[in-house]
Amino acid sequence: MQDFEIRMRVAENIRTIRKQKKLTQFELAEKSNLSEATIKSIELAHSYPEEKTLSQITEALEIDVVKLFMPIGESFKKNKENTAKLKSAIAADVRNYVNEVLREFE
Repeated sequence: MQDFEIRMRVAENIRTIRKQKKLTQFELAEKSNLSEATIKSIELAHSYPEEKTLSQITEALEIDVVKLFMPIGESFKKNKENTAKLKSAIAADVRNYVNEVLREFE
C-alpha cells in the first residue's frame, strides 16, 4: 500500500467508526483531547496523525489501533460484488494451500 492509500483508509475508518458510535467530530475531539480542526483534518486525509494522536483517537473510540488499517470503511462495503470476489479468491487460495500440504503427506 502506498502512503496515500494508508492515509485515506485511516481517515475513512475513523470517520466510519465515529459515525457508527454516533459521535460528532466535536464529541470525538473532546473525548480524545484534540481539537475539532485536528479531527476534521485527519478525516479529510489532509493530515496524518502521529502515534500519540492515533492512540488518543483509538482510546476515545474504544477500538484497537489495528482496526484503523483494516478495510472496514464505506468504499469496501459499497461494492458487495468485489467483496464477494475477494472472499472467493481467499477461500480458493486457502483450499489450494491445504490441498498442497495434504499431497505432501501422501
